[in-house]
Amino acid sequence: MSQATESDVREDGIIESVSGPVVTARDLDARMNDVVYVGSEGLMGEVIEIEGNITTIQVYEETSGVSPGEPVEGTGAPLSVDLGPGMLDAIYDGVQRPLDVLEEKMNSAYLDRGVDAPGIDLEKTWEFEPTVEAGDTVEAGDIVGTVPETPSIDHKVMVPPDYEGGEVTSAESGNFTVTEPVVELDNGEEIQMRQEWPVRTQRPANEKETPTEPLISGQRVLDGLFPIAKGGTAAIPGPFGSGKTVTQHQLAKWADADIVVYVGCGERGNEMTEVIEDFPELEDPITGNALMDRTCLIANTSNMPVAARESCVYTGITIAEYFRDMGYDVALMADSTSRWAEAMREISSRLEEMPGEEGYPAYLSARLSEFYERAGYFQNINDTEGSVSVIGAVSPPGGDFSEPVTQNTLRIVKTFWALDADLAERRHFPSINWNESYSLYRDQLDPWFVENVRNDWPETRQWAIDVLDEEAELQEIVQLVGKDALPEDQQLTLEIARYLREAWLQQNAFHDVDTYCEPEKTYRIMDVIQSYNEAAFEALEAGVPVEEITDIDAAPRINRIGVQEDYNEYVDQLEEDIKSQLREKY
Repeated sequence: MSQATESDVREDGIIESVSGPVVTARDLDARMNDVVYVGSEGLMGEVIEIEGNITTIQVYEETSGVSPGEPVEGTGAPLSVDLGPGMLDAIYDGVQRPLDVLEEKMNSAYLDRGVDAPGIDLEKTWEFEPTVEAGDTVEAGDIVGTVPETPSIDHKVMVPPDYEGGEVTSAESGNFTVTEPVVELDNGEEIQMRQEWPVRTQRPANEKETPTEPLISGQRVLDGLFPIAKGGTAAIPGPFGSGKTVTQHQLAKWADADIVVYVGCGERGNEMTEVIEDFPELEDPITGNALMDRTCLIANTSNMPVAARESCVYTGITIAEYFRDMGYDVALMADSTSRWAEAMREISSRLEEMPGEEGYPAYLSARLSEFYERAGYFQNINDTEGSVSVIGAVSPPGGDFSEPVTQNTLRIVKTFWALDADLAERRHFPSINWNESYSLYRDQLDPWFVENVRNDWPETRQWAIDVLDEEAELQEIVQLVGKDALPEDQQLTLEIARYLREAWLQQNAFHDVDTYCEPEKTYRIMDVIQSYNEAAFEALEAGVPVEEITDIDAAPRINRIGVQEDYNEYVDQLEEDIKSQLREKY
């Protein structure tokens, strides 16, 4: 959270009433969405309604003990974040207060109310190397220098979007704090490494383009069947225990984004603890450095104040847009947007607004769309290209996908990964239901897979989809009359579909090799199952009984491809063995 100076803060109003996180004040000179400090402890809040002389504030901290008559101080500025070097490898709360700094201030793991700290270290010096020199002309958004923020990421210092720009009069390399000017312009503007930006305002870009490159996740079911584009949007709805958080963790670990912003919005503290413990130990598969070197964590757990859930998703998307402006591909994980919606429902009910479906406010869909529409593949105002991909988990009560948050999210996002409790109970993970999920990016991403993986990627994938669809139809018959009553060709189709489910769609997130599967390996597994399918049906046509076809020694080895590090040699040998063992039958 950007720090207001003492001259900005003034005692303006008096608290009139307190209702949970909602406080009303009178005689407060403020505008909508201004940040204010409430009560004698200076609790941070945001103006959400102004009616006559009465101002309504949502407070981002616990309001126990706050009473009418206490002062309210206005800052005259909206809720903003500090943007600059030091955001990566950092852990923030919902209003961008660094938790490690707060812990040092309190000398305790339990935080007092009213404590505050800058979003980035204002005293630390960074090594700045200019990319412009005196006499160059720069405009808003232009990159004027770089800072080696982490071993993985060079932080690019930019002219703030609200600057006019002009001719550079001074640009020197050296060590500077984020508040010291590093580049000076002829019109008197001074460029620092630190910027401020209001979280509810989208950062400007020249153009939003159609994404044509996939965000490779390393998860076979996602890359193979339901890919998301760089700059795309996806939703992961599912009931409790179906694997939403592990899927989000896998995406954060292995997605081929340059930067990952992970927002824990109202989820259990132990899930964020797992992220905090695991990520520093994990190696980034792209750079070989620590995964935290490219990660920013925002932890707003379920025991933190409800109102801060709204600010944490906006804080996350603003940080993501800032790195996008540098030309980076950013992946934002929000876990979970349902908790944010529940916070909106609580605030709305305390404001006595007319409720919509299931008590959610009527503007639920508008707020969700505002958030997801900030994703995209952009041509930035400095002529670089960058993307923000948003993947939001949804936690429908009882796994009911007809509830308002899931339905409103589905109207906005273009990729839907439906988690299934039945698959999770059968220990099929990721428990993404291939019959209910979909991706609207598939056709526009096919040219990339054709060019970079295999020419017949779309055809092979479509074959797999057809087999799985046929299996779903046959299972209804099997439940009535049993598998043995089916014709032999349909029995064989069920066996092929079983290998697609077990060897291709299933994946072990906790196995050192199988946790990540590159697109080439995803294709090879799918291709070897198709080869087995073709050879098996040839044998069936030659009169070989289906029991003998499915009983060959080589077939079960298909299930072990995922855990093979040197998989190409293994798959080549396996294909030969399958064909030779089936030919021996006839």
